Amino acid sequence: MPQLAAFPKAFMQALCKDGTMTVSEWIRLAAPLDIDGLEWYAGFLEMADKKNWLRFRKEVEDHGKVIPMMCCSPDFTHPDVKFREKEIAKQKEWIDMTHTLGGSYCRVLSGQRRPELSVEEGVKLAADCIYACLPYAEERGITLILENHYKDDFWEYPEFAQKMDVFCKLVDSIHHSHFGVNYDPSNTYLAGEDPIELLKRVSNRVVTMHASDRYLKEGTIEDLRKEEGGAQGYAKRLSHGEIGKGLNDYDAIFTELKRVGFDSWISIEDGVDGMAQLERSVTFLRKKISQYW
Repeated sequence: MPQLAAFPKAFMQALCKDGTMTVSEWIRLAAPLDIDGLEWYAGFLEMADKKNWLRFRKEVEDHGKVIPMMCCSPDFTHPDVKFREKEIAKQKEWIDMTHTLGGSYCRVLSGQRRPELSVEEGVKLAADCIYACLPYAEERGITLILENHYKDDFWEYPEFAQKMDVFCKLVDSIHHSHFGVNYDPSNTYLAGEDPIELLKRVSNRVVTMHASDRYLKEGTIEDLRKEEGGAQGYAKRLSHGEIGKGLNDYDAIFTELKRVGFDSWISIEDGVDGMAQLERSVTFLRKKISQYW
């Protein structure tokens, strides 16, 4: 049966930018939730001090939970080779961080969708950089997970592999025992595409999942599709919402994941309207997991 984790989506600014929340405070907030683990983010301010890594692992484990997944955002599509080498070095440090925290999965991305970059160039740059990290990850028992991503909170341009065809091209170019997909259905809407279609194209490569939901504040999906191609900044029409109340069809998602034998971590990206919302999302997902597994 899949296990549930939670990600502090509502507190990224506080944990990563202005320091108004400590990591220990987030751990204590999340501890009462009916979840099995906490997904980590490499950019938490306090993670800059390596002495904190084992301390935070112990704090989480003292609450009877684990840290299964690391969320980080390498930028592998930069045209400068020296920049890419630094990103590879950072990814290796994040792999070390994941290993120290007791995790098994560390995210990779393609990089930013810079206007001058062709699809072929971007896929090759990203695949080469991911392959450069895979032996290091394998040695430490870590699986690198490529997410169908929209945009890191702190990036200028959207994800290079945001569109389904580009994402699938990149996934198809990487074959390794310690590589898989982190599926996020909501991000597919931000590409103006169908999350179930994407899932069916990559379901046999999915090893982890981000659970969230989105709703349209105004207009239609067709309006979103017209606007989002190459747009900078976050989509204005879509907003995070309580899981089970938005656009995602979790019955269809879990039917397909169950069909391919998925039995791993689902991490909740929710709670932007408070911890009560996050609790309701946990309850919804627990019920659905029990229904399908």
